[in-house]
Amino acid sequence: MKNIRNFCIIAHIDHGKSTLADRFLEITGTVEKRDMKHGQLLDTMELEQERGITIKLQPVRMDWKGYILNLIDTPGHVDFTYEVSRSIAACEGAILVIDATQGIEAQTLANLYMAMEHDLKIIPVINKIDMPAADPERIKTEIENVLAIPKEEVVEVSAKTGENIEKLLQVIVDRVPSPDVDGMRKQFEITNDDEAKALVFDSVYDTYRGVVAYVRLVSGTFKKGDKLRFLNAKTDIEATDLGYFRPKYESQKELKPGEVGFVVTGLKSVGEARVGDTIYKSQASSLPAGKAGASEPTPLPGYKTVVPMVYAGIYCIDGDDFPLLRDSLEKLTLNDAALTYTPEQSPALGSGFQCGFLGLLHMDIVRERLEREYDLDLIMTAPSVSYIIATKDKKETTISSPALLPDPSHIDGISEPWVKMEVVCPKDTVGGIMKIAQQRRGMYLNLTYIDEGRVLLLFEMPLATVILDFYDALKNVSSGYASMNYDFFEYRQEDLIKLDLYVADEKIDGLSAMCHRSEAQTLGSRLVKKLKEIIPKHQFQVKIQAAIGGKIIARETISALRKDVTAKLYGGDVTRKNKLLKKQKAGKKKMKQMGAVSLPQEAFQAILKKD
Repeated sequence: MKNIRNFCIIAHIDHGKSTLADRFLEITGTVEKRDMKHGQLLDTMELEQERGITIKLQPVRMDWKGYILNLIDTPGHVDFTYEVSRSIAACEGAILVIDATQGIEAQTLANLYMAMEHDLKIIPVINKIDMPAADPERIKTEIENVLAIPKEEVVEVSAKTGENIEKLLQVIVDRVPSPDVDGMRKQFEITNDDEAKALVFDSVYDTYRGVVAYVRLVSGTFKKGDKLRFLNAKTDIEATDLGYFRPKYESQKELKPGEVGFVVTGLKSVGEARVGDTIYKSQASSLPAGKAGASEPTPLPGYKTVVPMVYAGIYCIDGDDFPLLRDSLEKLTLNDAALTYTPEQSPALGSGFQCGFLGLLHMDIVRERLEREYDLDLIMTAPSVSYIIATKDKKETTISSPALLPDPSHIDGISEPWVKMEVVCPKDTVGGIMKIAQQRRGMYLNLTYIDEGRVLLLFEMPLATVILDFYDALKNVSSGYASMNYDFFEYRQEDLIKLDLYVADEKIDGLSAMCHRSEAQTLGSRLVKKLKEIIPKHQFQVKIQAAIGGKIIARETISALRKDVTAKLYGGDVTRKNKLLKKQKAGKKKMKQMGAVSLPQEAFQAILKKD
């Protein structure tokens, strides 16, 4: 155990985590240089490579100078914080990567605080020192002032050129402690020497092998062929294979305490191997505990239950694809514990699912994965947040969609989620950022100078206004130099109402929105104008209305698409022309009564755009 080092890489998005992981793989000889055909080797998903971001955590085991280095590469975007928290729980150390040209960002602070809560050894690393705009000395001063980490502990590297990477590897060996097996047994109150327990920190579904669980072994050993048990799911399995990540699966005879590896379970049902579960083996018996005559062992403390922050409906354009959508979501939730889904029915869109996400990027990634990996054509409704409804009979219910709002006459109050937001920005953009925050009902809390040119702003804001367009507005007003991070902290009662949208006199539940009463008129007018631009013309006139209850507050009309029925006339009496136009008018009136309006996907995203 003394030669094992478990660590993860954490940072703000685009600060060079995945490139640094590539250099580790190359210098330690884990992957041959000729096999490194593209950057971000651990970003195996096509979406990750296209967008240049890490979506899923990726573990890998490296050998260097007699030491075993278990690395977990983590995402940097705020929507995937849960991936970072699971990685941190499987490590003793964390490399905090900071861009030498940008300095400390909002997500840098969020990930650092998370690592400090788990008592991880922090190694600050300044990356991209080869860039012309790099200013390592300024960044070191920032680290010392804001993070209270001495300058002497900071390591300067260039993940792109490989400069100082070997020095960083040695620092990891020297500073990151080896797994404390006795300490873990004491922490998790494991008193029986015959018990083997491992925490599942991730899992994937393999078509041929079934569910593959990524585990951190806390006590005992797992061997190939062992009878194991998922304690929370109460599922018994046989370890058909196990081993390490290099970064592909490398089979081994056993996994030892403190190690990070994989266990092939052979399970075909994705609901039987959830992230945060405990895999258990009693070495005193060939049968796992939980069988007849044995007491049920205690699972390890799992990860805190992730709470979705954004909700949206997902529907198939082709109704026959509904069973495939259900199976696809079930497989995605296996290794994406933040994704939740429940069936729902919409009069306009048919059968679908109300899904919960951590943010808009998470929502977009899930939609793209469903369309690419499972060949589905989907419509997603406008995103919403969850609301707590207090009724006059003193009961509370939580709704995830405005369509589920009960009769207003029964409602005593509506509470919405509020978040605490950190914004790191240049000092000359503070005025503009405060303005856009106030426009979204934000409340200013505090301002702290990071250095002479940048500040850290703290706000309280309604989550609903954050998820819509705050990030885009923040980037616009700061010319791309500001970054943000937010955490939920409470539900707060506000004067909220439901805004309904009607297209051709039919209410579209997927376009309904909750908003503050003071914003209803402006939002309604903006949405009907936006929908008028997006919805294509039909052979009949289409009216678009925004309403609060039975009161129409905004309306736009899409004129009918007209064919020139008089084009074939060459002279003659005007009554011939009038007869054709009258006939066309009658036909359009009949079509208006029978015709259906087709809504493009963009209509459901109209609520996201301010302009």
